[in-house]
Amino acid sequence: MRFETTRWSLVLAAGGDDSVAARTAFGRLYETYWYPVYAYVRRRGRDAEAARDLTQAVFASLYERRDFEHLDRARGRFRSFLLAATQHYLANDAAYRHAAKRGGGVAPLPLESDRAEERYRHEPADRQTPETLFDRRWALTVIERTMATLREDYERAGRAALFDALQSSLLGETTDGGYQAIATATGQTAGAVKTSAHRLRRRFQDELRRQIEATVHDLDDVDDEIRSLIRAIAD
Repeated sequence: MRFETTRWSLVLAAGGDDSVAARTAFGRLYETYWYPVYAYVRRRGRDAEAARDLTQAVFASLYERRDFEHLDRARGRFRSFLLAATQHYLANDAAYRHAAKRGGGVAPLPLESDRAEERYRHEPADRQTPETLFDRRWALTVIERTMATLREDYERAGRAALFDALQSSLLGETTDGGYQAIATATGQTAGAVKTSAHRLRRRFQDELRRQIEATVHDLDDVDDEIRSLIRAIAD
C-alpha cells in the first residue's frame, strides 16, 4: 500500500459523506498508524490485552464521533492530532472501560496482539517516555512506508533485486564486499552500482519529503518535521 494513506485527502475522506469511501479511508489510516498508538498505550503502563482493546477503541471512537469530518488541516500535523486524540481518550476512564464492548456500528478492527507484542519487545528501554516512543514509531512508520513505495517502483521496473541489495545503504549501513559484491551479484559494474546507489538515495530523500509534506499544513513545517523524526529515531 502506497503512503498516499497519510495524505490529508485521505483523512478528509475518512470523515466524508460517502460511507463506503469513508470506511475504506479509515481502514487505511488504521492499518498505517495503529502501532504507534499501541506502543504509546503500552508505555503508559497498560498490559498487552488492554493496549490492544484501547488501540482499537481510540480509532473506533474517532470514526464513531466523525472526528475526521471536523478535522482541519490548518490545525497542524496529523501526527500531533492522533497523539492528542489518544491522550484525550485515555484520560476518560469511563469511556475507555466500555469502549471495546460498545461497538457503535463499527466492525471490530484487526489487531494481532501476538504480532504487536513481538514488535513491542524490541522497543528501546523504558527510559523513553510514551510520547517519545510514539514519535519514534511514527518516524519508523514513515521510513518503512517510504521504503515500501520505492520498492514497488523498482519492482515494476524489474529491478527489485537491485533495490534489495542497495536498501541498506539508505540507512547508512555498509554491505559486505561493498559495491563490487553487489555488482557481481547483479551483473553490473561497480561504477554502475555506485551510480544506482546515489540515485536511490536521492529518490529516498525526495519520497520521504513528499510523504511528510502530506501530513503537515504549512510546507515551512516540513524541514522541522524531518528534524523531529530524525531526533525521534536517534533517541
